[in-house]
Amino acid sequence: MDKWRVVKAFSLGSLLEATIPKPGNVNRYRDFEDLTLYHFLFAHTAVMDVLFEAAEKGELIRKGKISPAEVGIGALIRKAIENSRKAQNSNPNFGIVTLEVPFAIALTWAGSIDAEEEAKKLIAFSSPQDSVEFYKAIRTANPKGIKRGVKYDVYDDASFEELLRDEINLKKLAEISSERELIFKEWLTGYRISYSTFYRLKELTSRLSLEEATIKAFLELLSRHMDTLIVRKAGIEEAKLVQKKAKETLSGKLTLEEFDEFLREKKDLRNPGSLADIMAVSLGLLILSGYSLSL
Repeated sequence: MDKWRVVKAFSLGSLLEATIPKPGNVNRYRDFEDLTLYHFLFAHTAVMDVLFEAAEKGELIRKGKISPAEVGIGALIRKAIENSRKAQNSNPNFGIVTLEVPFAIALTWAGSIDAEEEAKKLIAFSSPQDSVEFYKAIRTANPKGIKRGVKYDVYDDASFEELLRDEINLKKLAEISSERELIFKEWLTGYRISYSTFYRLKELTSRLSLEEATIKAFLELLSRHMDTLIVRKAGIEEAKLVQKKAKETLSGKLTLEEFDEFLREKKDLRNPGSLADIMAVSLGLLILSGYSLSL
């Protein structure tokens, strides 16, 4: 698994996710007031060097030159987010970076597209310092809907010392927070949803255009999973309602345009951002598997 293949695949996958007109998200036709397609373009290209560094770490593990515990996942995520923030003034790609950095390592470590076990091992072998660095990345990105007043509060400086004292590595952190964030579930399960969506995209693109396949796969994701960004920002009932409306769209009761307008009724509160992050990774896997564009 060549390093540059991984970097190019994830970079293109992220750009495709931002560009394709998926309902409720920023795309080439629609922006939000504080988040535009240009934010995504600047952010995604700003992290390519860190993706390469991550892929290089996986290659070093495979060659026996470093151990999985020496990778420094948290510092790599933090560096990528700092790069993103220098390039633009919003938070278009924190979730995507959080998924892609460990995955890039896992893929080059595995030497193949099947890197589920390596991905899980990386999270398991991470250190409490990785969690501290990850918290600093969250502060830089400042994503919406982060819960305050919880144990290991991201915005409480005392949490840094507590993470180290209690030996909370990324796996333990993900276990604590997985019900609140799909990304953490992906870490713990070896990117289960990302892989299943990738396989679905492979099937759909054999008979549909890339755009049509991506939109259909995204609707299916929305119908099966509650988007945790919507849960954090708008509450669980809104997230359930989005699921219901996605199912109605798939069955033909709602048009795609009607569903898109429903998602935008409350500005970005119903923006299905967590599942969009997973879609970006799945599109990256599709590119990595050898997909090429034909019109």
